Amino acid sequence: MVSEFSLIDRFFKRQTVNKSVTQGIGDDCALLKIPQGYELAITTDTMVENVHFFAGSDPYHLGHKLLGVNLSDLASMGAKPLAVTLALTVPKIDENWLQAFADGFFALAERYSVDLIGGDTTSGPLTLTVTALGLVPSGQALRRSTAQPGDIICVTGHLGDAGLGLKINQGYDCKQPDPALKRFNQPDPQVEAGQALIGTANACIDISDGLVGDLGHILQQSQVGACLDWEALPLSTEVLTYIENTGDWAMPLIAGDDYELCFTVSPDKVQNLTITHTKIGVIESEPGLRLNKSGNIQPLEVKSFEHFS
Repeated sequence: MVSEFSLIDRFFKRQTVNKSVTQGIGDDCALLKIPQGYELAITTDTMVENVHFFAGSDPYHLGHKLLGVNLSDLASMGAKPLAVTLALTVPKIDENWLQAFADGFFALAERYSVDLIGGDTTSGPLTLTVTALGLVPSGQALRRSTAQPGDIICVTGHLGDAGLGLKINQGYDCKQPDPALKRFNQPDPQVEAGQALIGTANACIDISDGLVGDLGHILQQSQVGACLDWEALPLSTEVLTYIENTGDWAMPLIAGDDYELCFTVSPDKVQNLTITHTKIGVIESEPGLRLNKSGNIQPLEVKSFEHFS
């Protein structure tokens, strides 16, 4: 019989790799030493079975995604990942499930030298929570509230691939499903890109709940508006085929789980960008979000996924 504490020791206790971690798993609290000249960025995300992922999902994918969505939040503020805590609620102890989950979790953690420094394990409906901590140079964190009229709106990567992965899980027949399913199941947080944007981007957010909704957070907090260029959106061949087959052109605008970065940058700083990006629109002083689709400018309703809607 695996007890709570032997479960932690067996599956989740690892040697720490960051000098800032002076006490990891094994005491009542973890201890971190924040280097001079840095601020601590903190974020928490929870994934619940049948809300954020399907019952029976691959536990390796869940381990990767749970950590990935939190690292994406750190990336959106330009923070370098440091450490995380994990709260794991499971209906029963399944050693094979736990091993696969831990393998997926630590495969991504090791890529970014992230230490697991504590957390909790409880019995109940499958619920997974990570709190992630990162370091960002003092006063330089990227924010949602600092976009300026005239800024160019840019994104990393493609839009809508993870949304297509969800559609495939729901029954859509895609001839080449693997890339979209990988984007949905194992998103890659744009950690390096976020750090590279410090000092160049004015505002930034990660695309977790859809481009329209997440860009809407920037517009609201910066008290500005925007116009997007439909023809400029970076869409994969598979997403374009989906739109052609279904007529659902809005999907890549509203689908979540892409975990790319959406950021704004002054026109005179665009040439300073060192990351791969696509220019998709412009920040305007007039409130609201608009879409230029083949020369026809139409308003877009700013909305994103809402748990209690």
